[in-house]
Amino acid sequence: MDKKYLDLLAEKYDSEEKVVTEIINLEAILNLPKGTEHFVSDLHGEHQSFQHVLRNGSGRVKEKIEELFKDVLSEKDINDLTTLVYYPEEKLQIIKNRYNNKQELNGWYAETIDRMIKLISFASSKYTRSKLRKALPEQFVYIIEELLYKTEEESLNKKPYYSKIVQQIISLNQADKLMIGLAYCTQRLVVDHLHVVGDIYDRGPEPHRIMDTLINYHSVDIQWGNHDVLWLGAYAGSKVCLANILRISARYDNLDIIEDVYGVNLRPLLNLAEKYYKDNPAFRPKKTSGNNLSEEEELQITKIHQAIAMIQFKLEIPIIKRRPFFNMSERLLLEKMDYDKNEIEIHGKTYQLENTCFATVNPENPSQLLEEEQQVIVKLLFSVQNSEKLARHMNFLMKKGSLYLKYNGNLLIHGCIPLDDKGNMEKMVIEQSTYEGRDLLDVFEYHLRHAFAHPEKTDDLSTDMVWYLWTGEYSSLFGKREMTTFERYFIKDKETHKERKNPYYYLRENEEICRKILTEFNLNPEHGHIINGHTPVKEIEGEDPIKANGKMIVIDGGFSKAYQSTTGIAGYTLLYNSFGMKLVAHKHFNSKENVLHNGMDVLSMKRLVDKVVERKMVLETNVGEELLKEVSALKRLLEYRYMK
Repeated sequence: MDKKYLDLLAEKYDSEEKVVTEIINLEAILNLPKGTEHFVSDLHGEHQSFQHVLRNGSGRVKEKIEELFKDVLSEKDINDLTTLVYYPEEKLQIIKNRYNNKQELNGWYAETIDRMIKLISFASSKYTRSKLRKALPEQFVYIIEELLYKTEEESLNKKPYYSKIVQQIISLNQADKLMIGLAYCTQRLVVDHLHVVGDIYDRGPEPHRIMDTLINYHSVDIQWGNHDVLWLGAYAGSKVCLANILRISARYDNLDIIEDVYGVNLRPLLNLAEKYYKDNPAFRPKKTSGNNLSEEEELQITKIHQAIAMIQFKLEIPIIKRRPFFNMSERLLLEKMDYDKNEIEIHGKTYQLENTCFATVNPENPSQLLEEEQQVIVKLLFSVQNSEKLARHMNFLMKKGSLYLKYNGNLLIHGCIPLDDKGNMEKMVIEQSTYEGRDLLDVFEYHLRHAFAHPEKTDDLSTDMVWYLWTGEYSSLFGKREMTTFERYFIKDKETHKERKNPYYYLRENEEICRKILTEFNLNPEHGHIINGHTPVKEIEGEDPIKANGKMIVIDGGFSKAYQSTTGIAGYTLLYNSFGMKLVAHKHFNSKENVLHNGMDVLSMKRLVDKVVERKMVLETNVGEELLKEVSALKRLLEYRYMK
């Protein structure tokens, strides 16, 4: 080991006693049960639903409360305590309104604080005191530790002392603050680490609030989804990715995220849209329950939608032409049109076009942007790349994200591993080099990181590759032969709308295929699982999210309201603790108020995916691997500095 590294380590552990103490501490931690991992996917801007799932730990909070108090509390009291932990500020107000008598309220405070202290003790039983201390509300650490670590003998001898602590908390009007702190501490303790398996952005109204939540979360990683990469690409300088996020935002009436949240000036785009476009039924924003647009607002969005869609289609053409290895020449649709007959030939068949909006297209040179369009996209890109809030969110997404993750023996991936119909890894040639499987994903990630590091380059290979990740046939995030956006707008025949999926999506039902993929990523196929998002599981049609004899778990069950009519549920989540894995299905989340007033949670079922024979310890995890490295280094330091 490098001498300089040991010298640096010695600055932190500057005595033999400190080194020995840390070795003992780390070795002991290795023998604790592993923490609970929580997997979520395809959040699509649905912040309220995500917040609820995060606060209840996919049912872990209520499980802990029921385990601890099942023989002590009534069902109503259990529900009250549970919702107090979920939403402490709001629930406290509701409960306080029940009491007219201050003495009775103070009695409730004392009783509930005692229950919450017991819950903290129970939820933290597999953590070190040091780790628990970091999770406690900072201003109450001393008081909580006094109440937490009392023995039976101390409770007997120091009963007035403990009672006085609680009485003083209440009399000094600190009970609410303490209980709120204890509630959030409990939420943190029931989940040790959060995995977001892709697609935070698009469709739903509040992806920015999800990002703010994740930035402040205690332990999280992200596997990028296709929609996340689109946003990263726009920030990294891809004009066509930017056009896509604006088009999707217009389609789902979410332009306020662009303009109000991220401060991007859309006035130049609106001026362009007002000049060249009219009403068009194919481009009206999708109706949602919270969609209360005036006719004027709807017309403005419809025009913007057309303007940015046409800019997008134009921007795609030069990329397809300069990157022939993308194999996307069939998508040069603006060049395949007969503008006089208003027809297009696709895959050898001619279709009539409807709802057209080609006023800015030059039939002789369809990729040519009007000077106004060119100015608009340049201004938009400048505004996006100079948004402080977007910079914070995108930098966090890049820092915590990856295309795939190997974690505790499992492979986490949003989309797919491109396969042919025989189950072999698809090969893609990129600039005379051939890639497949894990190597292909690694080169995709390299180009995404390179583009992000060089936002001033807008037409280089890496920036083009980011767009390919959104729409390319061998993209691990898209996983379809072609994206039929153009056809959905302009062709009535729904056969043209279909997007043929990569064989992965039916081969993942096969256990041997899943074992082969795990082996490709140097994971043990006997114990490993592939955890997948991206494609909503249609439970309403009987589709099973647990596939390939438990080797494949698909957790996109439809957080996005746009999917819930076809999935029949409101999302899957996955829990993995030291005893094994459980899949949780969620009912539609109506409102926080329904939970607060009726105690109604939104879990519909839990299914055992995999139960371990022996309880899994920290030693067997990714964290354990890092701790072992630290122990090894400390033992070398001990030998190098103190045992010569």
